[in-house]
Amino acid sequence: MADFNKHFRMKVEDVVLYAREKLDIFSEDADLKAKEIGDGNINYVFKVWDEKTGQSVVIKQADTLLRSSGRPLDTDRNRIEAEALMLQSKLAPSFVPKVYKYDPIMCALTMEDISDHYNLRYELLKRKKFPKFADHITSFMVNTLLLTTDLVLDPAEKKRKVKNFINVELCDISEKLVFTEPYNDYLGRNIILRENINFVQKIVYEDKRLALEASKLKNNFINNAQSLIHGDLHSGSIFVNEESTKIIDPEFAFYGPMGYDVGNVVGNLFFSWVNAYVTMDEEEKREDFLSYLEGTIEDVVDLFTHKFKKMYKESVTDVLAKSPAYMDWYLNTVLTDTCGVSGLEIMRRTVGDSKVVDITGIEDLQQRIKAERILILLAKYLILNRNHIRQGKDYIDALQVALQEYNYHK
Repeated sequence: MADFNKHFRMKVEDVVLYAREKLDIFSEDADLKAKEIGDGNINYVFKVWDEKTGQSVVIKQADTLLRSSGRPLDTDRNRIEAEALMLQSKLAPSFVPKVYKYDPIMCALTMEDISDHYNLRYELLKRKKFPKFADHITSFMVNTLLLTTDLVLDPAEKKRKVKNFINVELCDISEKLVFTEPYNDYLGRNIILRENINFVQKIVYEDKRLALEASKLKNNFINNAQSLIHGDLHSGSIFVNEESTKIIDPEFAFYGPMGYDVGNVVGNLFFSWVNAYVTMDEEEKREDFLSYLEGTIEDVVDLFTHKFKKMYKESVTDVLAKSPAYMDWYLNTVLTDTCGVSGLEIMRRTVGDSKVVDITGIEDLQQRIKAERILILLAKYLILNRNHIRQGKDYIDALQVALQEYNYHK
């Protein structure tokens, strides 16, 4: 019988024993079953359920070795994820799964099973629409981001939170994969279609201004301990159904610039847009779905802005920060970061080695070449023009510029 008083990487049979011995959730006569459901690169995720009642939980375990490459990785990321989820559940209770237990020995996080929700990335690839998504995700972001700043919190409390959420190794991953390698492949890890190598060389690698702006955004990411951010808020970390939205996997959480989360959401919606643009044959259905995605992108930016201002006026405690002029200045810095990060996220998923199925799943080579080039041009425009993009419509205008640029370069 497994001893859960010392860490080891659990397999399916171990998880069943763990649930029976360590969780006060299932009845003594429960007929427990388990299966692994994780598809990420870092951790191991299991679903455990009682065959008799259907009651179920999810157990996420951090190992001492990275799942994808086997290199060492600090298991403290599991604590950070658990504490981030618990804090988010207080600030935005309907948008994250409930946490039942965090086990610091086994580095195991037990939480609510959200099997009635579906991965947003894959649902959008099925051309499904979620009219409530923009409203939900913006409420989650405003609540979890603004309310963890020192505009609202006592400065001493905020500084303690900054210390508690220091996330060295996962921040290092982001600093390399998001901010550095797409613009200088100094580690030789970028993955680029052979047919797009010359395009990337000319448009990305040889553009010193682009590298400079990416470096400025990297400096902001490293040094701007603004709020507790999710840190990896892409569409694969968002689960949805027609009535509800749940955000999972905040293992990259730390105190950073809040625009990083907002920008990740916006950037990932463009992957869905480009996939539909190059692969959908029936024009009427394509235009309808593209219009839905464009409206969602606009709504994410504009609803975030609207809700941010409303909560700012209601919640900010800092005396000088209550000034309307300061609020406008502060929000503009967040929107600038949002735009820049949208571009960074698009660029790193297209040029870097951490891809998304929205693009890799395009089977027709010519369609994929086209999709990648449009995305690269869009990403570059967003990064370079981030100081002037403030409203949702500005992002759609940027997309049109990228399409025109693509036609010029092809």
